[in-house]
Amino acid sequence: MDWKLFGTTFAAVFIAELGDKTQLATLSFATSGSSRWPVFFGSALALVATSAIAVVFGEALTRFVSPKVLQRAAGFLFLAVGAWVLYGAFKPTG
Repeated sequence: MDWKLFGTTFAAVFIAELGDKTQLATLSFATSGSSRWPVFFGSALALVATSAIAVVFGEALTRFVSPKVLQRAAGFLFLAVGAWVLYGAFKPTG
């Protein structure tokens, strides 16, 4: 197993998921029920399922596009979204 890739993936997903709408929805479900285990297992299974879909499509995509191009495109998209969010934050209202 590539432990560096495992650690990098874990850290990136863990940080990305902190405080996002999925975590807030899970928190909300946990406050409304009598048992927390169904909420934990349901949310954990949902994250595993969405990650599995991303891995399957990511692997399939590398058959048509080189991993280097995909990494650069993903990096560009992250920068573009970040710039868009910053622009919206500093855009004058009125």
